[in-house]
Amino acid sequence: MNIIDIHPHIISDDEKRYPPAPLFGKRSDWSQERPCTVETLIAAMDAAGVHKAAVVHSSTTYGFDNSYVVDGCKQYQDRLAAVGSVDMLADDVPAVIQHWAARGLAGLRIFTGGSTKDFDPSELDHPKSFRAWEVLSDLGIPMCIQTGPVGLPQVAMLARKFPKVNIILDHLGRPDVLDGPPYRNADSLFALADLQNIYLKLTPRIFGDVAKGEASAETFFPQVVARFGAQRLAWGSNFPTSPGTLSEILATAQQGLASLSAADQAWVFGKTAQKLYPTLA
Repeated sequence: MNIIDIHPHIISDDEKRYPPAPLFGKRSDWSQERPCTVETLIAAMDAAGVHKAAVVHSSTTYGFDNSYVVDGCKQYQDRLAAVGSVDMLADDVPAVIQHWAARGLAGLRIFTGGSTKDFDPSELDHPKSFRAWEVLSDLGIPMCIQTGPVGLPQVAMLARKFPKVNIILDHLGRPDVLDGPPYRNADSLFALADLQNIYLKLTPRIFGDVAKGEASAETFFPQVVARFGAQRLAWGSNFPTSPGTLSEILATAQQGLASLSAADQAWVFGKTAQKLYPTLA
């Protein structure tokens, strides 16, 4: 199995060439404490047996300047694809997306909140942002969305309004799974299952959550597969944001998904990523 990671990050060690300018004005702690250059990422991938990766731009380090993720991935274009971020409400956002796509950007991401800011999904359904979605639809570029349960109604609206855009929900939208089977607290997540252009990204956050409360990996992940299908699930390491080596993060994910069939695991750990980011095929 060729394992593909769709959520590592890279941080340059050259701040003159790639100056930090974090979104919301606050730089994330992890980007300062555990920075990872593209060369470091490749070494970690080699050690872990990860074949390829879709590298996610660090908005909490560089804001909307995707230069490092694009330049870094271009150095290893046989193994990496770049996923960037733009100001969805900017007047020139269609031209900006075209610019970054021409430089090699394979995907985009909306960061509505997280480590440095509470979630605010208002940008998701702002009519001004729809121009960006139209460009994504035309170019065939997928969009990752970082939000929590509060933003899932807007995600559903976007999936219906732009059916040609594949939407990848970071961290599964951070569902509450602590109640355990049948996971009624995660109903807002499962309500998205009929929207065929919504994909789920399985990261260390959910693997940690299913080890708490009444939840378990053996009861949660088979239910997710039954509702969405493994063809719409993909693994992302969140390395180095999440603590641990890439090898350790991968091992935790493999252990968490051990109850799935080999065919389903093949989709989660590689084939879905290739569908979302064809350059990784």
